[in-house]
Amino acid sequence: MRKFFPGFSLLAAMALMLAAKASLAEDHDLRVVVSIKPVHSLMASLMKGVRPPELLVGKGEIPYGWKPTAEQKAHIKDADIVIWAGPELEKSLAPVIEALPKDKLVLTLLDSLDLKILPSRWNDTDRDPYFWLDSRNALMLIDVLTKMLMDKDYARAHLYKRNRDALFEKLAELDRRLEYGYRGLKGGVVLAYYDTQQYFEQAYALKLGGVLSPSPDVPVNAATLLKERQKVQAGEYACLLTEARMKMPALDLLLGGADINHVELDSFGSTLEPGEGLYLKLMNHNTSLIKACVNKTAAKLEAATKPEAAPAPVPDHIGGRFVLTDHKGNMVTEEDMKGKYQLIYFGYTYCPDVCPTSLSVMMTALKKIDPEAKRIQPYFITVDPQRDTQKVMADYVNYFGKTLIGLRGTEEMTQRLIKEFGVVVEKVVDDPAHPEKYLIDHTASLYLMGPDGRFITKFAHGISPKQLVEKLREYVK
Repeated sequence: MRKFFPGFSLLAAMALMLAAKASLAEDHDLRVVVSIKPVHSLMASLMKGVRPPELLVGKGEIPYGWKPTAEQKAHIKDADIVIWAGPELEKSLAPVIEALPKDKLVLTLLDSLDLKILPSRWNDTDRDPYFWLDSRNALMLIDVLTKMLMDKDYARAHLYKRNRDALFEKLAELDRRLEYGYRGLKGGVVLAYYDTQQYFEQAYALKLGGVLSPSPDVPVNAATLLKERQKVQAGEYACLLTEARMKMPALDLLLGGADINHVELDSFGSTLEPGEGLYLKLMNHNTSLIKACVNKTAAKLEAATKPEAAPAPVPDHIGGRFVLTDHKGNMVTEEDMKGKYQLIYFGYTYCPDVCPTSLSVMMTALKKIDPEAKRIQPYFITVDPQRDTQKVMADYVNYFGKTLIGLRGTEEMTQRLIKEFGVVVEKVVDDPAHPEKYLIDHTASLYLMGPDGRFITKFAHGISPKQLVEKLREYVK
């Protein structure tokens, strides 16, 4: 039988224990080691006000050809948290990580289920390590890192949360600018010397026509070099992308005196000062160079991606009265949608990347939120009723799940609904000879409406299924 001092409650004892733990935590500066500069930059922002994280691959260096020093190995061993991309990128770190004790907190980012990790285009067993070049991954990553810091150093949880919110605002603004401007990157076909841009290519519709090699570790294949040289000489490429600090022994043979736009990207931020602002500088640097290199629609993209560009005006009251038709041909009004929480996404079926990703996130989250999911009805409202007929909508929504309802209206009703919800929509015609093959840049947020039809909140594009589940549980009571 446990004994307590007279007048000393169990609750008070627990409070003292927690206070003692908090005091110990405050006396201990969390020691964090991060391998590469883009991730270190995000971590430095999250740890502002405490001991800054240590960077392994420093200024002027890239992971290829880099090896940790004896001092760095000792710091890794003594660290509370070690963060690296994975063996596909930091090969020399792999044996050091393997030798660490099993209870060491090691975050291998390429293993994360919260990030969008693409497979390598060169090897079925490898993953593409350049995940940070999709700004939506950065948005998801800061939540992964924040939770890890708060779990490990709960005494400073409030500080990490505050830093996270400030960083999220900056990254969300970057993502918004890229989201509305990325179509301009389709102005011409691009050749990349090394395969660093698959994430950027998928996220922002960069038109990559060829790649010489996966990395500096792999010599350029002679047949590939000859094929791409012929295309360069024939003027089939608008731009050549290379990378800072990456040796390119076949570059002169590739160009052969050809006149081609050529820019040197810096995807690791190797030429930039490490620290809090590096990630934003890196993304702006690379995007600006690609825009200028492609050149055909650079002026339009420049206007769409200026940092000072004002956000689209949001109506005072989101939502309104409407009459739509679902993908089965039934009439649906705002009154018919009441009674359940409504999770609404505006998009169109011809959307190449953003819409499928957002709908997949929404439906995956709803599968994980049982039993609350029974109280939430997902909707997909098209902003392109001209092409999204009832049959097209039916085929499309069925791909994502039986519970998803597709809605379409007349052109006039669609424009009214877009205005009522504050959705930004812009038609983009890449080829004037084929105006029917247009694309649409649009707001990619998820709208949560209450059972009474009133607007509750929006979830920014780039949220992971896990994060969406957590957010929905805050509102669906």
